[in-house]
Amino acid sequence: MTVGVILPGVSDSDVNNHLDELDLLADTAGAEVVGRVTQRLSRINPSFFVGKGKAEQIISQAKMLNVDLILFDDELSPAQIKNYHRMADDIKIMDRSGLILDIFQKHAQTREAKTQVELAFCQYLLPRLTRQWTHLERQMGGIGTRAGMGETQIEIDRRLIRDRISKLKKDLKRIDRERYTQSQRRKNEFRVAMVGYTNAGKSTLFNALTGANVYIQDQLFATLDTTIRQLDLGGHQPALLSDTVG
Repeated sequence: MTVGVILPGVSDSDVNNHLDELDLLADTAGAEVVGRVTQRLSRINPSFFVGKGKAEQIISQAKMLNVDLILFDDELSPAQIKNYHRMADDIKIMDRSGLILDIFQKHAQTREAKTQVELAFCQYLLPRLTRQWTHLERQMGGIGTRAGMGETQIEIDRRLIRDRISKLKKDLKRIDRERYTQSQRRKNEFRVAMVGYTNAGKSTLFNALTGANVYIQDQLFATLDTTIRQLDLGGHQPALLSDTVG
């Protein structure tokens, strides 16, 4: 089930367009959207983002529909997520940022992309640990994972995540050094980067121009790894063409 908020200066159609995209993101992550809730607000409720009465209605409707996950189009604070978990029993609460990170985890292929995604996920997860989030190793399984745990386990997991963040940052520094060395070898070559909105067809065009076989899928964020191939421009100097994330 998805939830969107209509704030002053924002039109109903804009919010519904955002929710349509959120539906596509959910589909990419392997979830089926069975309901949608919107509320017009003059200001954000610091406890639930939406009004308390609407929050109770959302949880009630989710239980009636027997959903596993409630997706908010707007980013929720750690406190707001915890407040929902107190009402939601075993229903998992996630916002757009969490969902995108979940998709990134599924699609990352290279060591660099996997390390970057895991670091981002750990930094996102750390302040949001509640009894609804499972032990770290199991939580990395992605969307729909849920289980109860006590405060002692939460503290253990916080320590594990902090240690993991420290290691991942060191790994990324090492990867950056390796990338810099590779870049120095190519510094005199003409380079072109393809950019565009997610699922706009960058990889399809990249394959057509270079004869590469980059993974193509009609999904948001299907490409998470930068691929570089040589492109013949018809002159004496070839170019290096990069397919970018999205």
